[in-house]
Amino acid sequence: MTVYSYSRLETFEKCKLKFKYRYIDKIIPEIPKSIEAHLGTVVHSTLEWLYIKVIAGVIPSMDDVISKYSEKWTEEYVPNMLIVNKFMTEQNYFNKGLTFLIDYYYKHQPFKEKTIATEKKIELLLDESGEKKLVGFIDRLVHNEENDEFEIHDYKTANTLPSREELEKNRQLALYSIAIKEEFGKEKKVKLVWHYLAHNEKISIIKTNQDLENLKAEVITLINEIEQTKHFPPNPSRLCDWCEYKDMCPSYSGQKKLMF
Repeated sequence: MTVYSYSRLETFEKCKLKFKYRYIDKIIPEIPKSIEAHLGTVVHSTLEWLYIKVIAGVIPSMDDVISKYSEKWTEEYVPNMLIVNKFMTEQNYFNKGLTFLIDYYYKHQPFKEKTIATEKKIELLLDESGEKKLVGFIDRLVHNEENDEFEIHDYKTANTLPSREELEKNRQLALYSIAIKEEFGKEKKVKLVWHYLAHNEKISIIKTNQDLENLKAEVITLINEIEQTKHFPPNPSRLCDWCEYKDMCPSYSGQKKLMF
């Protein structure tokens, strides 16, 4: 059985050489963790903590949330963290996360949604033979009891705000919704919800069952392509500055003859 994650699929499509370094060669990068990745991790874990409390019937105060965020920031911080944006400091990024959480808290309190799980693991068999499997984690799963609808919530800390058209093409939450339908009923409505924290915006989409069947076929085709690929060229883009493999990438370092 071949097990895939959404990030594995996405990495292949964005840069085949990075895919090779990470998933085939299994190279552990020498570049330290980026401050953006640290920010994302700490904000996610703070929101997970918040909703675990909510599920238990306790609503933390805003001060509690700030205290937990500060604690997690310090616990998970490592020295020499990569900061690509030279106009930003560690304190700037810390303050960004603080703003994300404060805005989110006051927008969503008193947290009356029926959250039933955080960091819910999903396992999805993509083909009838069971040879291709997708594994992932849902940031937060909500059951709207009023209309018996499920909601898959995902938090984003990047500065970009994609259009609805771009999100319609996004595979991650749509794939997760297939697993939720398999668990709770194929005819259940599953809403895909993205929280773009830098913009304090929430965008929601619902996929039809036919959309999801088409998506499964599309992903199987992509996996077949991955498994047949022998050549892994780089794909230079503005994302290269944040790549943990940039120091070893012949394209990034300016070499014209690529040796792979």
